[in-house]
Amino acid sequence: MKKEKGHLIKSVQEGSIAEEMEIEAGDKLLAINGEEVEDIFDYQYMIQDEYVEVLVRKPYGEEWLLEIDKEYEEDLGVEFENGLMDDYRSCSNKCIFCFIDQMPKGMRETLYFKDDDSRLSFLQGNYVTLTNMSEKDVNRIVKYHLSPINISFQTTNPELRCMMLHNRFAGDALKKVDRFYEAGIEMNGQIVLCKDVNDGAELERSISDLTKYLPHLRSVSVVPVGLSKYREGLYPLKPFEKEDAKATLEIIHRWQKKIYPEYGLHFVHASDEWYILAEEEVPEEDNYDGYLQLENGVGMLRLLLEEFEDSMNNLTENGAVDKWNGRKREISAVTGRITYPYIQRMVKRMEAVFPGLCVHVYPIRNDFFGERITVTGLLTGQDIIAQLRGRDLGSELLLPQNVLRSGETVLLDDYTVDDLSKALQVPVNIVKSSGYDFTESILGEF
Repeated sequence: MKKEKGHLIKSVQEGSIAEEMEIEAGDKLLAINGEEVEDIFDYQYMIQDEYVEVLVRKPYGEEWLLEIDKEYEEDLGVEFENGLMDDYRSCSNKCIFCFIDQMPKGMRETLYFKDDDSRLSFLQGNYVTLTNMSEKDVNRIVKYHLSPINISFQTTNPELRCMMLHNRFAGDALKKVDRFYEAGIEMNGQIVLCKDVNDGAELERSISDLTKYLPHLRSVSVVPVGLSKYREGLYPLKPFEKEDAKATLEIIHRWQKKIYPEYGLHFVHASDEWYILAEEEVPEEDNYDGYLQLENGVGMLRLLLEEFEDSMNNLTENGAVDKWNGRKREISAVTGRITYPYIQRMVKRMEAVFPGLCVHVYPIRNDFFGERITVTGLLTGQDIIAQLRGRDLGSELLLPQNVLRSGETVLLDDYTVDDLSKALQVPVNIVKSSGYDFTESILGEF
C-alpha cells in the first residue's frame, strides 16, 4: 500500500510562526526547501535554518509555498498527528527481562507494543538497544547531530548481550556507540540488572568499559529487573535481596568516587529501588548530577524530598500555619509500597505543623502484577478499589498522576478516575509528581 504524501498537522501553537503564516490544523506539510520530509529526524534538521521554504497543502487541495525568515533553530510551532512523522518500529529482541512479556492477556492492545525506535529516543527520551537502528539512522544522527540518544546497554560483554537480548546481532550493535562518541553525540545509558546474569563482576566490567565514552556518555543508570507473577515459560530470573542491593550499591559508589574527581560527574547511578531494598537513605541532591535519569527512577525520591522541604519552608515563611488556624481536614492518599515510608514521613511532618490535618496513606499491594512489583506507576484501578473499600478515606482521595495514561484519566487496567470515585464513594483528585504539588494537594484550598 502506497504511503500517503505529507504529514498531517494536528495543532498550531498560539503566537507561533505557523499561526502567523496561516498554517492550520488539518493542513499537510509536504516539503521543506524542496525536499520531502521523511520523519522527525529530517524535520528537526531541515527546519533549523534562518530561511526556509515550507510547502503545505490545504484540506481543499490548494498548495501554499511559504517563505519564512526566522531565528536559527526556531520551530514553526506545529504538532503533527504522528509525533514520529512515520510508522513506529517494533522491537526485534526477545529480552529475558522484558516487562511486556510479563503482562497478562486481555489488556489494551497498545500495552503490548514493544518499541525500539531510535527516533523515540531523541523525541521522547526512550531507551533503545541499537539492534533496530539501521546504518542510515546512525548516519543521520551523526549528520544532524541529534542528541541525547538514550541507550539500553544491559552489558558490554558481547556474548552475554546476545544472550540477554536473544539477538545474535546485539553484541555488534554496541559498535554504533563508538560512532556516536567520535561524532560528539551526547548519550545516556541504562543497565537493567538481572541477578546472577549481568550483576557482580559483569556489572564491574560494564561500568569500566562505558567510562571510555565519557564525557559524551553523561550518565548510566542501574535499575533492578521488574518481575511480575506472569513469568511462566520465561527465563528463570530471581529477585534481588537486601544483601544483593548492598553489594550493587557498593560497586556503584566505588565507581562514582573514582570518576567524579576527573570528570565532575558521578556518571553511574543507582535507581531509588536499590536504596530502599538495602534499607539505606537515598543520596543527597549533589550526587545526581542534575537529575539526568529521573525517568529511570534515579533521584525521584530525593527530588521529591527536596521540593517538599522547600515547599514547607515557603508555607511557614508565608504565614500558612497561622492562616490554617485550627482548620480540620481529613483525606486519604494512595501510593506504591516502595515509596510508602517516604510519603508517610512527609505526611507526619505536615500533620505536626498543621494541627487538625489527618491524612490516611495507603500503600497498595500490587495483586494484579504480583507483590514484587512495588512502584506506584504500575498500580491498577482494581487493586486500589479492592484494598480501599471500607477504609477511612475522609473527604477526598489523592491519586498520583503517574498511575494514569499520559494526558488521560485512565489507569493501566482501563479503570477510570470516575470508576474509582463511584466505587469508593469519594471524590478522587489527581496529584502531580512534585513536592510542591504534594503539599498543595494535602492542604487543599484555605
